[in-house]
Amino acid sequence: MLKNLIRTCAEATGLTQVKTREALGIVLNTAERQGSPLAEAMFRKMPGARTLSATTGAEQGASTSVIARLIEQTPGGRRHVGEGMFTSLHKAGLGHKQIAQLLPSISGYMQTTYGMEAFGHLGDLVVADMLTGADTGAAAAAA
Repeated sequence: MLKNLIRTCAEATGLTQVKTREALGIVLNTAERQGSPLAEAMFRKMPGARTLSATTGAEQGASTSVIARLIEQTPGGRRHVGEGMFTSLHKAGLGHKQIAQLLPSISGYMQTTYGMEAFGHLGDLVVADMLTGADTGAAAAAA
């Protein structure tokens, strides 16, 4: 549940649960705006996550039109949205260390609670496709 994710991330980062909720909303909204398959999977599994994403986006003035969302999914748009996420997290009061602790705590929670193994790092949540274990190995071998 979303409350458990917030609690887990708050403990990992040392943030209050209110501040952690805001930070999670920023990360989830960024992932949603970029069309992340992992974000969509997370929304299906975790009640309240999509609402948190939408509410945070509305509070921050994120684009909502279909055309704007499509532009945000282009390479330049993804870069802009990703940079905006870090700016928003800093404006919310998170430092570099807290951001670095937040993202793996989301990943760990999703792996432990829902068995979502594809959450390895920020790129997996924000821009990557869900890869199977074989696909991940092939991608690593190709790199």
